[in-house]
Amino acid sequence: MVSYYWGHQRRFNSYPEYFRKHYGERVQKLTVDAGFTCPNRDGTVGRGGCAYCNNDAFNPSYCTPKKTVRQQLLEGIDFHKVRYRKAYRYLAYFQAYSNTYATLEKLRILYDEALSVPGVMGIVIGTRPDCVDDEKLDYLAALSRTHYVAVEYGMESCYNRTLERINRGHTVEQCMEAIEATAARGIRVGTHLIFGLPGETRREMLDETTIINRLPIDTIKLHQLQIAADTAFAGQYAEHPEEFQLFGCDEYIDFVVQFMERLHPRIVVERFANEMPPRYLAGPGWGLIRNVELWRMLEKRLTERNTWQGRLFGHVVM
Repeated sequence: MVSYYWGHQRRFNSYPEYFRKHYGERVQKLTVDAGFTCPNRDGTVGRGGCAYCNNDAFNPSYCTPKKTVRQQLLEGIDFHKVRYRKAYRYLAYFQAYSNTYATLEKLRILYDEALSVPGVMGIVIGTRPDCVDDEKLDYLAALSRTHYVAVEYGMESCYNRTLERINRGHTVEQCMEAIEATAARGIRVGTHLIFGLPGETRREMLDETTIINRLPIDTIKLHQLQIAADTAFAGQYAEHPEEFQLFGCDEYIDFVVQFMERLHPRIVVERFANEMPPRYLAGPGWGLIRNVELWRMLEKRLTERNTWQGRLFGHVVM
């Protein structure tokens, strides 16, 4: 069993441990809002954005495009010094909306500004598969030879019918192609899934591992669907709540345990739940429980069941 623990005692491939293993210390992400938008917002492929998306619900208070990238990062460093006193190296996380949705010239200016901040060792870029091309990926590949560079793709679901329902404006196949093209250039790749999207059964959500495990991804973020205010889902939920099978907290912990058992052990789990301030919720929530407590609950459940990430990986039909 020890071989499943990656040299430490946690029962899953942990994101903080990944950095301690490779860099010998904690590496802290600093969120940046560089003022991007998305092609499903500006009319290029659609209007209104994703049905679940309210960026204000997860942006830190210091994070606003009214400030320069440098100013946001410096304020972020000051903010995190209080919480994580042992963090001395940072990643600029371009998070809000689609952060490659601009000309390469503009992207160079923004990324170079971030990398000029003392202590920032690299960048993490959240984006969509239809917002990258060969030119941008070649640039990021060159940058990755001197800095930590990762691209996170919002896959959200492995089912095209769901992507259409949530107004993503791209297909699963496009996402898979972008992930493969990014990884082929030696760039670190992350992806993101949402559990509880309308129309998907629990079995279908578990079966997404058959696609995820085949992809050359390094990290994954998971979270439960929450109904955020001022979104399309908020209006739909108000009118037809029966169409949404939202997870309760204990139920979700059990589900993630099952998902992790099927997840390839090489994939680093960066996040498994989302924490949204109650003022942004337009549907049921889990109260004031914090992410740190959710991690404890997950690890306790894994221990109680004597299971771990990848335990069933070899038994899942690929």
